[in-house]
Amino acid sequence: MILLTGITGRSGKWFLETMTHNKAHFKHTSFRAVVRSASNAAFINDSGLPIETAYGDLENEAFLNDAMKGVNIVFHIAGIHTSLKVVKAAISNQVNWIILVHTTGIYSKYKTAAEGYLRIEEEIEKITMGADIPLTVLRPTMIYGSMDDRNVIVFIKMVDKLKLFPVVNHAKYPLQPVNAKDLGKAYYQVLTNEKTTQGKNYTLSGKDPILLIDMLKIIGKRLGKKNWFISIPFPFAYAGSYILYYLSLKRFDFRERVQRLVEPRVFSHDDASRDFNYAPMSFENGIINEIEEYIESKKQ
Repeated sequence: MILLTGITGRSGKWFLETMTHNKAHFKHTSFRAVVRSASNAAFINDSGLPIETAYGDLENEAFLNDAMKGVNIVFHIAGIHTSLKVVKAAISNQVNWIILVHTTGIYSKYKTAAEGYLRIEEEIEKITMGADIPLTVLRPTMIYGSMDDRNVIVFIKMVDKLKLFPVVNHAKYPLQPVNAKDLGKAYYQVLTNEKTTQGKNYTLSGKDPILLIDMLKIIGKRLGKKNWFISIPFPFAYAGSYILYYLSLKRFDFRERVQRLVEPRVFSHDDASRDFNYAPMSFENGIINEIEEYIESKKQ
């Protein structure tokens, strides 16, 4: 049995769809999906796969231990903050393989949470090695592909609404966002290439690096918008975030966000391409559906 978490999320839904299109591979496999409410499970039941649902909270250790009964593989997509509890429950129930979806945020030199991410991963590595359980960690970059991505949708809305668009340092720093659909395919490839992927770590990024300014221009072209980009030097933008921080009595802290606005976030996915033929799409192709979804939402 394979335990799935986060299957109702952005990349999790594409993972389920990919498995649904490849049912033959799982004719001797059963699944258990951990979900938070019955309302999240309707599309799971429609998949046609042998998936039972377990309703509960990943923070609840007793629930996790019950959910792990009879499980051979854990595929945890729901996020790094619950990973340690998930792994401890998996070890207690002697699973054979643990796959975790984490984040390239651990590599940021600015993100304060990166320290927490690193501590979690170090602890997980230590306890899985001690239990002699193979661990595979997948680290996506900035995820996009639908209106609930919380990342690129912000850019889409701003490009649509702002004729004069403020950017920091001309927005000429490279990113490598990854489409959720590509992640869903990658999860399937990792799961079905067990001998190759067990015990390894993979970065899952988009096809090629792209400058933020070029991302904004592609979005503008798709929306039929012509924007004027006004560049603000980083020192001024960072000083402004400090002023806001103190004027708001420390309620609004955007200092680190401004720092990350000029931080290159480019990560090679060569290992994934070599080991399981990972071949993500370009941003220009990947953004089409999200923009169409956004345009349709404005008509409602």
